[in-house]
Amino acid sequence: MRAEIISVGTELLLGDIVDTNAPYVSRQLSTLGIDVYYRVTVGDNVARLSDALKTAFSRADLVITIGGLGPTEDDLTKETIAEVMGERLVTDQESEKVIRDFFERRGVQIAPSNLKQALIPEHGFAIPNGMGTAPGVGIEKDGKIAFALPGPPGEFIPMLDNSIIPWLSDKTAGTASVIVSRTLRVCGIGESAAELKIKDLLDNRNPTIAPYAKSGEVHFRITAKAADKESALTMISGLEAKARERLGEYVYGIDEETLEYAVVRALIERKLKLALAESCTGGLIGHRITNVPGSSETFLAGVVSYSNKAKIDILGVPAELIEKHGAVSPEVAEAMAKGAVARTVADVALGVTGIAGPGGGTPEKPVGLVYIGLCTPDGTEVTRNVLGGSRQDVKLRASQSALNMLRMFLLH
Repeated sequence: MRAEIISVGTELLLGDIVDTNAPYVSRQLSTLGIDVYYRVTVGDNVARLSDALKTAFSRADLVITIGGLGPTEDDLTKETIAEVMGERLVTDQESEKVIRDFFERRGVQIAPSNLKQALIPEHGFAIPNGMGTAPGVGIEKDGKIAFALPGPPGEFIPMLDNSIIPWLSDKTAGTASVIVSRTLRVCGIGESAAELKIKDLLDNRNPTIAPYAKSGEVHFRITAKAADKESALTMISGLEAKARERLGEYVYGIDEETLEYAVVRALIERKLKLALAESCTGGLIGHRITNVPGSSETFLAGVVSYSNKAKIDILGVPAELIEKHGAVSPEVAEAMAKGAVARTVADVALGVTGIAGPGGGTPEKPVGLVYIGLCTPDGTEVTRNVLGGSRQDVKLRASQSALNMLRMFLLH
């Protein structure tokens, strides 16, 4: 079965709202083996929506619309679906009762426009909405299926999960395949270099492997289509093993596992305590570490020593060191890491200092220059990094580099 998703709303086209619903639908449909080849966004315009629906029905068996089911004049999704599918709208008595009861419980006078939400195509059916007044609509006619759901995620997601997906699961039972994906998360190597290592694997057709660049890391999504989940996972495992062999220690996790999760897990396994001394990252590394459940087992303390005085007073960085080399220098990064260990009695510590920008750079020390010091029982190592992007990008990439530097130490 092929599906197409149509998101309806001028606010989406203007960028006032980010469409998180459409990707969610795609993920849910993939679990049923339903292919999504097109996702379309159209404004609150009947003519353009009608064109989008006609095009969708010409190339898909299933069309799911999101939004345009409210009580206002520009909410015309149901009306347009009915017109395109040759249906007249009728009142669904149960939906009308739910709407009337909703307003009565709140002691609010119901407007006639609210009752239009109870209209459904004559040969269709209403989809209950437990979180709002706008019921969804479903219709199956002439070999085509259409579902119309409201736009607010708090209403949309429960309706999709509780009504649409079970309905489609029954509909495709015995005939559908499944689409399963696993994502390899890679850090410490650029997208081009990582892709080159597995270039021949990119030609695979089932399962497939595709790169996705993220800030400070690369993801490789392996996707298989098979009769059942177990068969798909077996197919994925073979290709995953080949990719892991090529990428080696650059692979730090899979699916939703974050870099900070990998670091915390490794620290706990090795029974090591961590301290942080951050300057240009402003506590971002500590924030990421403490986002991981169980991080209290390994994380002792983090110091945001943003000023030179804080570096001197809190971490014990010698004032003459800063005067001689500058706050952004390998010497200060090393001293910050050593100071964090000394002040907390940690086993390992990171010291990070740099120029996040957009100002403050010089030819000798450009914006994006970040020094990262790692103090361990084996000694102290410092790396020089020149990172691109905005101020926020530099901070994020610096935190990635620091966490990956620590991860690589923990692997050996």
